[in-house]
Amino acid sequence: MKNLMLIMQIRSINKVNSIKQVLKSKSGEGFVDTAVKILMSVVIGALVLSGLYLLFKDTVLPTLTQRITEMFNFKG
Repeated sequence: MKNLMLIMQIRSINKVNSIKQVLKSKSGEGFVDTAVKILMSVVIGALVLSGLYLLFKDTVLPTLTQRITEMFNFKG
């Protein structure tokens, strides 16, 4: 039982030390790098969405509305 308690104490001390090292570290990305990445992803996403909207607006939606009106305007 004492052996188990000693092992648990050693593990907890190691965890605390590793957390302290992570918090003390000065490495990492800068704010400007992260802001540029976010801005690029927003711009590329907007371009993709606008391209898809133009594709659906001109190609898919007219045929879709035509098919729906033909389906419901059945005169038999």
